[in-house]
Formats: sequence, C-alpha cells, structure tokens
Amino acid sequence: MTEIKLPPLARWELDRDYLSRSRSELFDELWSLESTRVLAMHGGKVLLRTDSETPILNLMPVDQVPTANLRVYLGKTTSATAFEVAGAAIVLAIVNENSANQIESDTSKWIGLRSLGADLSDRDAGLFTQALALYNWHEINQHCPKCGTPTVVEQGGWARRCFKDNNEIFPRTDPAIIVAITDQDDRILLGSQGTWEHNRWSILAGFVEAGESLEAAVVREMKEECGLDVFEIEYLYSQSWPFPQSLMLGFTAKADSSKAFLPDGEEIVKLRWFSRAEIAAEAKSLLLPSDSTISRSLIELWYGSAIDSASEETKNGQQ
Repeated sequence: MTEIKLPPLARWELDRDYLSRSRSELFDELWSLESTRVLAMHGGKVLLRTDSETPILNLMPVDQVPTANLRVYLGKTTSATAFEVAGAAIVLAIVNENSANQIESDTSKWIGLRSLGADLSDRDAGLFTQALALYNWHEINQHCPKCGTPTVVEQGGWARRCFKDNNEIFPRTDPAIIVAITDQDDRILLGSQGTWEHNRWSILAGFVEAGESLEAAVVREMKEECGLDVFEIEYLYSQSWPFPQSLMLGFTAKADSSKAFLPDGEEIVKLRWFSRAEIAAEAKSLLLPSDSTISRSLIELWYGSAIDSASEETKNGQQ
C-alpha cells in the first residue's frame, strides 16, 4: 500500500468553539464583529470566490448576506488567509430562493460538495462538509420526533427543542462501513449497482445496524453483498458523507477468491476482481467514484497512486 492520507472530506482546519454555542446573544455578538464571515447556502450549495485561481469558499461579510432562514455558528478559523484573519467567526446562513438570487442570480455558480470537495483546502473542505451536514439535519428535524410539534433552533444552531414537551434533539450521524476487499493475489473486488451506467465500479459498503459493532457490520454486509466471508479486517480511517448524515468508516479485509462470489442481485448486480495491471489497462474506460469519495481514496490506496479514470463524476449516491 502507498502512504495513507486522509480522504478529502475528512480534512479540517477549524476551531468549532462549542462552548460559545450556549451564549444567548451569540449572533448579536458575532454580527457586531467586523471579522465575522458568513457562508451562504441555498439548496445545499454554496458560492466560490471569483477573485481566486483556486477554489475558495466565498465567506462574506455579514452586510453582504440578506436575511437568512436559519443561522448556525460553525466556529473560528485557526489561521489567517488573504481574506480572513485568524480567529474569525464563521456562520452558516441558510437562505431562501429570494435571498440567494440577491446574492447571486446565476444558479450555475452555486456549487455542490460532491463535485468540489477534493479541490478545496483543508479548512474549506471541512467547513463545507460540516455546513452541509447541519443543513441536511435541520431540513428533516423541523418537528419533534415524539409528538410532531414544531421545534425551535437553539445553541447556535446545534440543537432544536420541542415547544410542547421541551424535548431537545441534536445532530445525528449514521455510521456506515465501506470495505476494500483484496484476495490472495492482492486483487481488489469491485461491484456495480443495477442503477449505474455500464462499467461504473466501486468498493462495497453498508450501514451499521442497531446493536452491531463495526467489525460485525463488515462481516455481515460483505457476506450479504458479495457472498464471501471476509477476514483480517483492519480499520483505516473515516470520512463524513453528509448525504444526508452518514459517517463512512473505511476498512480493508481479505477474502478467498477461489470461492465463488455471489452478488446480492438487488443493490449489487455485478462483481469483479481487478488486478493493478487490469486497472491500468482499462482506466480510460472505467467509471470510478469521484475524487471526493472515501471509496476512491481506498481504491487508490490499494493501487499505490492516483488513477486517471474515465469519469470523475459521482452519481446515484456513490460513497
């Protein structure tokens, strides 16, 4: 294996400053600071600066962002850039269509995380991932899960409370395992879903079930998806995947390729063992996961270098 590096969306460079979230006048205080910057988000998408040759999130002064539907305090920068001082507060502003049009009416300039994550700096990759996870959480938690009463936002955007029974809810994360399986010849097993286009491949993944350990989930999910018993299970690293609220936990494992694999026929319809030589020979026609995914990181970790494949697009929720 090559040197282990964090997957693109596992990078960060921000002080989340969680103790400040409980201050009752937090946003009034932040809005009074000239250094405060706002990340506007509409429909899960954000804007980039237009005065930079490399992709940089457009973190705007507070007076450049119209009224937001919801604000979330993300934290403070830990280093200075050409545009922000060290220690600048960063606030996520979730805006409606009218406000988004006031900021930028060209909808093509609002960019999603899937296509952008691998190209951002450590700070901006972490910021966008954090912001999108919170955006998605707020979208689906506007009512109490116990009684259905509307909830009110508290703690700087990091909690919601039920008006009726005072029940507090907090952002949640759904753990999922994703596994690079190799055989006795060091080939990697890739699968293809029935909804994917021809020649799109990825490694196998699945959600952790209630009351289940990560290792048990690896064994169960791999058996369900490919029919093989895996062993020598090793955890490598994790990456948030806020679509809407997953945490992908990356593993490697071994399997015996002398035994026949069996796709589950529902999610996975094709399986194939690939050698490095086959990947190299077919790279121009292979549709592999995008650079922002942990699956791409695990495949390239096994391969030993970056792979110039046919497509860098992520479709159908690939991990």
